[in-house]
Amino acid sequence: MSIKSDKWIRRMAEQHGMIDPFEPGQVRQVDGKKVISYGTSSYGYDIRCAPEFKVFTNIHSTVVDPKNFDEKSFVDFHGDSCIIPPNSFALARTVEYFRIPRNVLTICLGKSTYARCGIIVNVTPFEPEWEGYVTLEFSNTTPLPAKIYAGEGCAQVLFFESDADDVCETSYKDRGGKYQGQQGVTLPRA
Repeated sequence: MSIKSDKWIRRMAEQHGMIDPFEPGQVRQVDGKKVISYGTSSYGYDIRCAPEFKVFTNIHSTVVDPKNFDEKSFVDFHGDSCIIPPNSFALARTVEYFRIPRNVLTICLGKSTYARCGIIVNVTPFEPEWEGYVTLEFSNTTPLPAKIYAGEGCAQVLFFESDADDVCETSYKDRGGKYQGQQGVTLPRA
């Protein structure tokens, strides 16, 4: 298994629709304004956050249970930025839709710009043949409100390709993964 470079990422996105919409370069400014960078980097792809958010709230004092998650624990919000309460979190989704090939696994890590502010971006791996918009989790580890920005970079995806003779026997699609083809901010499913 090997990590893939910018040339490979461009080819897979342009010829196979692996990332849509796709930015072939690194974007640092939009309309003359600085943004948190997104697009293709040396060995990865910096994804963007879409303007739809689910902000966690404890107003109903429910138990956080991944097998039986209460949707009332979130407040829906749409906007160019989102404020996360202290010691709380928000869910969002990517602008980009991904189609991961059968011989590829990704690992996604939060960008250092957010990490240096105490905002942790958590994303699980994209498994072979998974597709959909990625659900992002932004944790505010600080005792202050934290701001995240839609349409700007938030995490970097690293792509690992298996050797030709070592493709997985069972892909995410083969086993009917419960998050296959997700369209919006997707809550836990049992």
